[in-house]
Amino acid sequence: MSTRSASKGTVLVSGASIAGPAVAYWLRRYGFAVTVVEKSTGLRGGGYPVDVRGTAVEVARRMGILPRLREAHIESRRLTFLDADGGEAAVVHPQAVAGGVEGRDVEVTRGDLADILYGAVRDEVEFVFDDSVEALTEHEHGVDVTFRSGLRRGFDVVLGADGLHSRTRALVFGPERRFHRYLGYCFAVFTMPNTFGLSHEVLLWNTPGRAAALYAVGDSDELHAFLTFAHPEPPYEALRDPEAQQELVARTFAGDGWEVPAMVATMRHADDLFFDTVSQIRMPRWSSGRVALVGDAAHAPSFLTGQGSSLALVGAYLLAGSLAAHRDHTAAFAAYERDVRGFVELNQAQAGEGGAALFPATAEALAERNAGLRGLTALPPRSGRPAHTALVLPEPVGD
Repeated sequence: MSTRSASKGTVLVSGASIAGPAVAYWLRRYGFAVTVVEKSTGLRGGGYPVDVRGTAVEVARRMGILPRLREAHIESRRLTFLDADGGEAAVVHPQAVAGGVEGRDVEVTRGDLADILYGAVRDEVEFVFDDSVEALTEHEHGVDVTFRSGLRRGFDVVLGADGLHSRTRALVFGPERRFHRYLGYCFAVFTMPNTFGLSHEVLLWNTPGRAAALYAVGDSDELHAFLTFAHPEPPYEALRDPEAQQELVARTFAGDGWEVPAMVATMRHADDLFFDTVSQIRMPRWSSGRVALVGDAAHAPSFLTGQGSSLALVGAYLLAGSLAAHRDHTAAFAAYERDVRGFVELNQAQAGEGGAALFPATAEALAERNAGLRGLTALPPRSGRPAHTALVLPEPVGD
């Protein structure tokens, strides 16, 4: 990576998960001085599996991190769909449902992806953990930033890479509800002991409007447990109340069979419970003045698409390239949106297909889904979804 002086200017990136370190890598390569601020006290390890697919695989290759991603590849081999009684409805290769390509696309834990990205840039970029952006004041020559710690600093440009519930977006563009597109489901995810002997596989139990999944990452002695359910409106109050979240989940799954009672009981005592709505972020524009958004902060596609991390990597590459290619931030942000928006919208549109496959809401839809699954193969598919590779990357600026 380039160690040239910061002739291009100074950039603050808010968020150190996926999009943040990725955009920091490319900005530093192009000669910017970059600071990444992250509200957590350090990188968050572990986490549920995420995919790097299609065009994003090429971004990873150009970053030099693809070999490490392949080493961390989970290689899920089997996805078993179960009916309400726990009987086997179908067994398929996970990629047949996800639309990935075995041998090209990679699946890693979110923590591994974040750690690999951080490792690629940590020696070249300033990271500030346990702090966050409290206020932004833009003026003719830059942005004055006040941090939660009380520190004040100035930057030429600020990039929000702080996720679905972005603080940067709220400060600059207004409340999240303006851009929040609820997809009709809520989910709870947590870990539980792998007492089932599961390995490299997923079990997915369905009844109309409800689903429970056990996800075995490799041969781990822990499982990722998911409880997902249809809900007519976003339960906004529960989003801020862990007790209310548990009660809502328990009430929704009361009386269900298979391993669901054990999963609900484990959830009540889990110290890593994460609850949220299944939703997207849809914005008419991703920049305002000297502030721009990238990754989920700009365009979260929801986990129904499996494309959040891939869109973050591609968006980060193109945003940094636009800033490097244009002297003026306004022109850079306009080029970034022009280059990325079509790809984003195409992938956000995959959510309906994902919902129909994973969480049928009616008995008819569930029967139709199961009938379709029987036509799929337990072997990995030879080609992925066209949406995953719909964007052809330009070469890095200056190459």
